[in-house]
This record gives sequence, structure tokens and C-alpha cells, in this order.
Amino acid sequence: MKVNKKVIGVTLASSLALSTLGFTADNSKVEAKKDPEKAKNVIVLVMDGVSSSTTTLARWYKGEPLAMDEILTGGVRTYSAESAITDSAPAGTALATGNKSNDKFVGVLPTTVTSPGVDQSLAENPYKPVANVLEGAKISGKATGIISTSEIQHATPAAFSSHVTHRSDYDNIAEQQVYQNMDVVLGGGKNTLLSQNRKDGEDLVNVIESKGYDLVETRDELLNSESNKLWGTFASSALAYDMDRSKTNPEEPTLAEMTKKGIETLSKDKDGFFLFIEGSKPDWAAHANDAIGMISDTLAFDDAVREAIEFAKKDKNTMVVAVSDHGNSGISIGNQNTNGSYPSIPVSTYVDPLKKATMTLEGALKQLKSDKSNVLEVAALYGIDNPTPAETKELNNSTNLGKTLVQLLATRANIGFTTGGHTGEDLFMYSYGPGKPVGFVENTDIAHSVASAMGFDLKKLDDQLFVNAEVAFKTIGATVSINASNKENPILVVQKGKTIAELPVNKDIVLINGKENTLRSVTVQSNGIFYVSNEVVELVKKGK
Repeated sequence: MKVNKKVIGVTLASSLALSTLGFTADNSKVEAKKDPEKAKNVIVLVMDGVSSSTTTLARWYKGEPLAMDEILTGGVRTYSAESAITDSAPAGTALATGNKSNDKFVGVLPTTVTSPGVDQSLAENPYKPVANVLEGAKISGKATGIISTSEIQHATPAAFSSHVTHRSDYDNIAEQQVYQNMDVVLGGGKNTLLSQNRKDGEDLVNVIESKGYDLVETRDELLNSESNKLWGTFASSALAYDMDRSKTNPEEPTLAEMTKKGIETLSKDKDGFFLFIEGSKPDWAAHANDAIGMISDTLAFDDAVREAIEFAKKDKNTMVVAVSDHGNSGISIGNQNTNGSYPSIPVSTYVDPLKKATMTLEGALKQLKSDKSNVLEVAALYGIDNPTPAETKELNNSTNLGKTLVQLLATRANIGFTTGGHTGEDLFMYSYGPGKPVGFVENTDIAHSVASAMGFDLKKLDDQLFVNAEVAFKTIGATVSINASNKENPILVVQKGKTIAELPVNKDIVLINGKENTLRSVTVQSNGIFYVSNEVVELVKKGK
């Protein structure tokens, strides 16, 4: 257990069956290796927006098997509570909490359930926060972390570390993440940590440093750090695409480097760890129909999976799960040009045009001069070399160069796209190690497999972490009110006799008669309702 984590006297273990959190009745640790279905460590990796055709194309492009191929164990259904095609927020919520939810919802229950087979009762507690596997791992005494190539406040990493009613609520997501007291946080999103960019004016960088993190902002700083608590903020928003990084942002680490460092840091904890990793930008590339960006960051993600597998093989007590949260773009290897000729078209016809690109669409467009005088040079960076007269005319006359470039490259490579949005197909699942999920599963099943492997039950955990504050305190004869003098950071005020407890939203602290105590979970306000842990209710009840 980490010595820098203050824990108040009354713990959740007193009200939650200890065995479900990995403890025996005498509070000693259950040794995971005694149970082949239990894992000391769990690593969950999500490649955002990667369809099966994308992994196929990436494999052909690489010219050899992917690391993921070695641990292919099944498939996953990705639909949300209301749609055959999910957004990243409910997809992440399903993977993290084991609950289907609605568009844009992060870590909270849905208001609407229309998808066949989804439990209708989920909508009976709309917007209620639900416990995730990272919170369960932390309460079990494990080290925890999240890694992302987007802003860490983006939908999927947010689903593993926060609870909000809309994925765009970066201010509240960031605050909850800071006060979750994770041990490793690596990615982008520095803007949302800065006081001048936040509605509440809180300086979260100062809070991070006060919590004992080594705050690193470059690749070298990350790789040279020896701290047990790491917070890496490498970009104002998202990190660069892997293919572009050496030219545009060489000071940023790769996803594989962040993964390796994250594992090295977290594995120092004798109780084990949980680590979430997202390769975020294949999704962004897919939205733009940028095949180069999709391949670039799918391969970068695969390198991260390789790091996880190598650790798990040596450790022999680590579960690894890699999956995509949803498809995107409807990418196909083959298009209208190949209708009658596909049986005789070699792989090189699809791959060689793609290999001419030296930058992704994002990277190439950043090289465009304001007067657009270097359009053909930019096109060459994206693989459109030696353009035909017709292609040259299209490029020079284009009013949307990005769209023109992806269309020209898709035509050259015989790649098809059906949409610039998400798609609803079933996807592959990759897993390794003790307790790993196998077969054809729901995305929600992955969360429950992860929780089970770490020795706890998500439903029981949820019953302890997030109860309606007004209802819970009323049952013990306490009254509640809200101090909204700072409307961006309201405080729940609870009074029972001479005991006054103050719970700031999004934080893991409670002030009881002015004395600050650290809690095991954050207090959440969702749709106007405060949710607290039973831990706090017991404290107020006992007047401590």
C-alpha cells in the first residue's frame, strides 16, 4: 500500500464483504496466484474507433503479424442502451462500469433504454453515477493509472476515472481525476488543468504537485523519472499522431513508451495494479477518413499492447484485455473501382499507395502555407505524388483540401468509406492471462471479468460508493443543504446534532467539524443530486 494515501478510520471494507475486495476476514491479502481466475494486475487497452478492416489494413501495411493477433480470444458487441451505434462515452462507461448507457453519458446510468436485451431498470435511476473498475482496484489497495493519446479528460479515459452527465464537461472530469488519487496519469489535456481555462479558477496543476506527483511534460522527463507517482501532461490538448511525432512533436513520448513507464511505475506496488490505456486518435482519423492516421495510430496502439503482453508473460499474474470501443468510418479494403476485378488485385495495389505518405492528414495540413502556394508539396506528404492533370486540378481548386486529399488517396489505394461517423459492427477482443474474458461477449461483460479477476463485485461496490446523499443522511436523522456560494464548486453540508460535515463536489475529502479527512472515493453531483459513499454516512452517524 502506498504511504502517501491518507485513509480515514472507517473504511468501506467494514460495510462491504471483505472477500469481494480481495481481503480475508482477518484483513490479510488474498494471494492471487492461489486462484487461476484471479489476477494481481490488470491492464485494459482500448483502441478508439478501430474497425476490423482497420486492423487488417494495418497488418498488411506493416507486413507482419500484429502483437494483438497472438492473443485474439473472441468478439465484442458494442451497442449502447439506445442505439446500435455507440458514442465513446457510453462505450467507455460499459467497459469501465459494466452498465450500458446513453449518448455522451460518462460513468452514469441512462435515461433511455431502447436496445433489445438491455435491462430496462437501468433507466429507473437516471444519471446516477456507477462504480468503475479503477475505483474498485484502488479500494482493493492496488495502484491505479490511466494513459491516453488524447486529452485525459476525453470520453474513454474519463469513463474509467470520473462521472458526469456529458462528456464535454472537462472541468468536472479533470477535477475528479485529480482527486481520484491515481498513481499514474499520462497523456494530453494540460489546458483543462490551468486555472485561467477553468470556470472555477482552480489551479489543478498546483493540486497535482501538492499531492506528491512528479509532474513531467516531456518524453525525457518521463523516461528519467523515478517517482512512484507520475502525472505526465505532454500537450495542451491531444498528442500528435505517431507518424507525425518525430517531425512535429519530438518531445512527446510514444504510447508504447508511456505504457512501459506506467507498468514499471505501478508494478512497484506489492498489492498489484490496474492500468487503463487508450490509443485515442485512430478514431479521430477515421472521422476524417484519413487512412494514414488510422494505420499510424493503430500500429502505435499495437506497440503498446506488445509492452503489456511482454510484462504479463514475465509476471504470469497479469490479465491483459485489448479491444476497440466501436467501429468508425465504414472503411473497406475495396471500393466501387474493384467491383469486377477484386479476385485478381494483389495486396500491393492497396498498400503501396498508402506507403507513399510520410505524414497523416493532420500533419500534412499543418505544413500548408497561409497562401496555399505549397498545395502540391502538402499533397506529396500525404502520398499524392506525381499527380495527374485531373488530380492537380482538384487539388488547386479544392475548397476543402483535407477532404480532397483523403478522397484522392482512397481512390488510388482502392479504399472505401461509408461514413464520417461511428459504425455498429461487432469487433474483435484480445485477452491474455488469469481470468481473461473469452468468446463472444457484451462490452459490459469485460468490466465484470476485470472486476472478478481483481476480486470484487461491481454491483456491491456501487452500492457502497454512490448512494443518494439526501436519502442516506435522512435515514440517520441528518439534514442536508448545499452551499452554492461558489456555483462551480458547490459543497454538500450535512448536519446531525453537533456534527457538521462538508463535502466539496468532485473531491475525495470531507471536513467534519472543520477537520479534513481523505475518503476512498470522490463525491459526485449528477443532474443536481449529490452522491456519496456509505463511508461518509457512517462517519456522520458516529459523529467522527
